[in-house]
Amino acid sequence: MNDWVSLGLGSIGGALVSEVLKLIIEEAKKYKSFKPLSKDLAETMERLLPLTKEIDSMQNELDLGSGELKKLMETIKKAYVLVLKLKDDDVWFFEKSKHAREIEDINKDMTKFCDITLQVLQYRNQLKLLNLGGNVVNMVYGLDKKIDGLSVPVPVFKDLCSVPKLNKAPVGFAWPLMDLKKRLLDDAVVNLVVSAPPGCGKTTLATQLCHDADVKGHFKHILFNVVSSTPNFKVIVQNLLQHNGYPPHTFDNDSQATVGLWTLLEKLREAGPILLVLDDVWRGAELLLQKFRITLPDYKILVTSRFDFPSFGYKYHLEPLGDGDARALLIQWASRPNNTSDKEYELLLQKILKRCNGFPIVIEVVGVSLNGQTLTTWKGQVESWSQGETVLDIPSQPTVLECLQPSFNALVPNLKECFLDMGSFLEDQKIRASVIIDIWMELYGKSSSILCMKYLEDLASQNLLKLVPLGNETEDGFYNEFLVTQHDILRELAIRQSELEAILERKRLNLEIREDTFPDWCLKGPVVNASLLSISTDDLFSSNWVEMDCPSVEVLVLNLSSSDYALPSFIAGMRKLKVLTITNHGFYPARLSNFSCLSLLPNLKRIRLEKVSVTLLDIPQLKLRSLKKLSLVMCSFGDVFYDCEDIDVSKALPSLQEIDIDYCYDLDELPYWVCEVVSLKTLSITNCNKLTVLSEAIGNLSKLEVLRVSSCINLSELPETTDKLSNLRFLDISHCLGLRKLPLKIGKLQKLKRISMRKCWRCELPDSVRDLEDLEVKCEEETRSMLWERLMPKMRNLIVHEDETEHNLNLLQMF
Repeated sequence: MNDWVSLGLGSIGGALVSEVLKLIIEEAKKYKSFKPLSKDLAETMERLLPLTKEIDSMQNELDLGSGELKKLMETIKKAYVLVLKLKDDDVWFFEKSKHAREIEDINKDMTKFCDITLQVLQYRNQLKLLNLGGNVVNMVYGLDKKIDGLSVPVPVFKDLCSVPKLNKAPVGFAWPLMDLKKRLLDDAVVNLVVSAPPGCGKTTLATQLCHDADVKGHFKHILFNVVSSTPNFKVIVQNLLQHNGYPPHTFDNDSQATVGLWTLLEKLREAGPILLVLDDVWRGAELLLQKFRITLPDYKILVTSRFDFPSFGYKYHLEPLGDGDARALLIQWASRPNNTSDKEYELLLQKILKRCNGFPIVIEVVGVSLNGQTLTTWKGQVESWSQGETVLDIPSQPTVLECLQPSFNALVPNLKECFLDMGSFLEDQKIRASVIIDIWMELYGKSSSILCMKYLEDLASQNLLKLVPLGNETEDGFYNEFLVTQHDILRELAIRQSELEAILERKRLNLEIREDTFPDWCLKGPVVNASLLSISTDDLFSSNWVEMDCPSVEVLVLNLSSSDYALPSFIAGMRKLKVLTITNHGFYPARLSNFSCLSLLPNLKRIRLEKVSVTLLDIPQLKLRSLKKLSLVMCSFGDVFYDCEDIDVSKALPSLQEIDIDYCYDLDELPYWVCEVVSLKTLSITNCNKLTVLSEAIGNLSKLEVLRVSSCINLSELPETTDKLSNLRFLDISHCLGLRKLPLKIGKLQKLKRISMRKCWRCELPDSVRDLEDLEVKCEEETRSMLWERLMPKMRNLIVHEDETEHNLNLLQMF
């Protein structure tokens, strides 16, 4: 710590690292001349504060002069020297760009430390402080060595157990919230079970409880985990660990996971009480709940379930909404039809509410279906119920599924089909909208992704699913920035419709395999007539497949959790297969084998792989002549040879038009064969932080219309051969923080109409942009102010269009 004295820091309370960082943050927030750079730097440093406090408490145990901590100390010193220079916020104009670059460099170094090194250090230091069992230590030590050697970069995805957001306060939960909160904060209550029939709002109540000011004030850590019908204790504990900053790792058994859970809770408890919410726990999960039942002070568990679990803890039974609350909720969702008398309106409301039986989800779905409709529609809906126009015979007290049935019946035919397809995904799964759109485009022969997105919006508008934007811009049919979720009771409604048919005659078939146990109907070599087949396996599945004949399957959805997974050989017989999506729900990329079974499929048009380990050369070697789109998400490629001189890629993949690579953290360069796919129209590489350059051969992609390389923070430049992309109309370089310039002759791209460059403060637009007419540059306000200074010398007239979220620079008149 003597180095701080040389910087004049000896007077700062002994020059503790955290205090130095606080000083820098305070000064950085004052700079008006360097916003938003200084604001971002301050936010980054605030992320580091918890670690610096830990460093202060362990100065005698840590070596601050070597490794990652040395780099951190050096970066903090640079930041302090810089804030001293800029303290008076009085900087000469010609020095501003120099200091701006210095701020950017420091922020980039600290961001890297936050994103990767910080997580590793916290994990390693906590392990030193905790007394773990030998097996767990050995397992963790092996992972730690891999991280130190950088042989396997391990990203840390947080917010895995965050409390869901509430858009607005739910109707009818004021009294249950007050009553439940009183019980939860009672010292005598340790475990609490909220039970109710499906659709009553158990999850909503638990979520509202977690957002309550008194509850948030009492519990320093609130962890929210959805359990669902196929719980896995090891995976839940892995989620909890990763949510709290630990790199992902795999437990060999539940005993190791129990030790990991105990040590995590012990560590978190140092900061204050802990509340663990286990949402949507199903019947038969008593043993699972007991594993979380660890005797520790200041640790409580809240369970939501359709079942009581009387042996687990105190019970709270949530009743359906009373008449007054149910009426208020219906009125909130359904506007009164025109030309309706008070008496007639009240009579309709009463009949509808009687049918909804107090279930909030039913009231919302029915209300949305009636909102804005005529009086005739309202009457017709009520009459259809009284005449029993449903698939089922309705008893006097209908179940929630029976209450929802008319809403399904009222859908137009194409939306019925789309709604039924949602039952092919896992319960509580967060699905990228692009996955569903790919399926619908091929299954229903739709040529426009915009139309399929409208189907999702139509279902969402009727509360039959939720469409959640991730907050980023969407362009040109790029729908990765939307998540689709569905209430489990609505998924059950979709599955129930399919179950009306015999298993082998169903259009949609879900096959669930636990360990190596197949349903009885699979054991006789069946002929499956489904066009959409969904197969889900757990982490104990050994890929010991039975034989099946699936001649009609057009869409195959594979959900897996094991670390090794062999594709079933019967895929080779799916001659009609058009879409294959493989999603691994485990923590590490699963190693795929038997990939060659895909090479015999003449109609396979779309492949999506998520969190699997593949060799990039596998794709062209399959020689899929019909393949139009390839999506690789969170995949690991390892050390591969990128050249494939023995394959004529243009003949092996003659129809490939779109490649989407997202969150592939070990992709350091683009495979050479990609630049030989001369049919390619869209190339999207997003969130690949090891990617530093693109190949000069990218200029071969003469048909490319969309090039998206957003959020690749280490990408330093685009190759000069980019100017050969004569058909390029959209370039997205948003959030490429390290990108300094665009190709000098980018002005040759006469079809280029839009450049999206949010958060690209360092990127210079070359003089050749003056040759582009009607070019639109999209950026946020802060970037706009910097671009203004850079573009002014090159333009006679700058027209700026602004709205709430973005600022567009339309480069209309050039010198």
